[in-house]
Amino acid sequence: MSATVHADLVSAFDEAPLGRAYWTMFVLVSLGLVLEFFDFYIAGFLVAVLAPQWHLTYLESSLMLMSAGLGAIAGALSWGMLSDAWGRKTLIVLATFISAICAGSVALLPNNAWVPFAVLRFGVGFGLAGAATAMTVLVVEFTPTKWRTMLAGLPTVAATVGTLVASASAAILLSLLGWRGLAAAGVAPAVVGVLTIFLVPDSVRWLVANGRTEQARRVVARLVGENASRLPPPQAEVAPPPVRLRELYADPVRFWFTVVAWIGISTANYGVYLWGPSIVAMLLTVSVSEAAHWFVWVAATGVCGKIGFSFMPMWLGRRRTGELSGYGIAIMLALAGVFRDSTWNGVPLFIVFIAAGALFFDGGYCNLSPYTVEIFPVRQAARGYGLGQASNGIGKILGPLCLAVIAGANNLVSPKATSGAVLPAFLFLGFCGLALGISFTLAGRETHGKPLDLGIGSTRRPELAVQTVRVTTN
Repeated sequence: MSATVHADLVSAFDEAPLGRAYWTMFVLVSLGLVLEFFDFYIAGFLVAVLAPQWHLTYLESSLMLMSAGLGAIAGALSWGMLSDAWGRKTLIVLATFISAICAGSVALLPNNAWVPFAVLRFGVGFGLAGAATAMTVLVVEFTPTKWRTMLAGLPTVAATVGTLVASASAAILLSLLGWRGLAAAGVAPAVVGVLTIFLVPDSVRWLVANGRTEQARRVVARLVGENASRLPPPQAEVAPPPVRLRELYADPVRFWFTVVAWIGISTANYGVYLWGPSIVAMLLTVSVSEAAHWFVWVAATGVCGKIGFSFMPMWLGRRRTGELSGYGIAIMLALAGVFRDSTWNGVPLFIVFIAAGALFFDGGYCNLSPYTVEIFPVRQAARGYGLGQASNGIGKILGPLCLAVIAGANNLVSPKATSGAVLPAFLFLGFCGLALGISFTLAGRETHGKPLDLGIGSTRRPELAVQTVRVTTN
């Protein structure tokens, strides 16, 4: 089938159908995110085994668990800068190898080596931040505009799948291979890195935005099945300006929107998931194991929310969907606190409302994640998303820490939940959702159906001149 289109390099790429190259990239990124988050969450099972064997204190165990989160905060901004400077594909490969090597090396540690364990887990988080940042940005930039709103959020579901894979692997491998065998499985993301080298091209939009037009022409020719000579002619390579982190603050509204929105949704999410089982066990006077069974419903609802919020922006747009997620979190978590002691047909309303809240605080990630990439110019997109992920990491710490403070715990190393703290704690988490909703209302701008800004200034470069080309697709 032949069709005449008016296209520059970017629009020729943007108007191409979703072919094999696109779906290869999409599947590899999704698989990569599954395996990266498997590496991130498997530490919880490792520490559960090692804490009694190595006679670890609560503080030592906490440092082993927290180190990956701290590594992710450090990695998000630095990897974002490198991805904007070196390209998306290069960073996916490098970060994936770093994460895999650090995760697998845990299996080689001698007994009682909790400090090297924490250092390696820092490396896992550092690599994960780089891989997740570059992968998310690549999906957004690789997806044609007409499909971007629907498809770009779906790989975020892979993070949830990664937690399920971690749980299933722990259930199977711990009894068969022991904790070292489970840790050794952490090298799996390296397979994605190798496949990415050979099967995934770099982002056409990033290449054009950085003046690498000849490489962009070759990639577009490969993707649309057209001879490179039929595409806009090559131009002199244009050296992009230096990549600096402070460029993100050129638009303060966009900067603070990213920080507030990500801290808001992350604080609510991790506050519920990290403290929720303890609170349920206390309110219902059941064991933590029984409380975990209730939380299966919360997690399942969260998966449904992620799928729903991946498609919802097609009808509501990014901005309205963001408002819905924020205000939904605020309402549901506030109601969970108010009705903490009530039941309906034997079902605790506390569980009902936090499960309903999971639709919004889990699902909202599938809208906010690609949206963060979309609001920044391509030349700054990885740094912008890295800023969001750094803020996300802050929320992971802020959520449980603030709830400990609200509970009045005078020992923040080993805080205890109290019944009187549930209402103010969940009102606080609801306020975090409110901050997310207000951010979209006051500072959000609609990106649904709009092309990405390359960020190359007001003067159009000659390689972006509009030409008529014939694109042939099979």
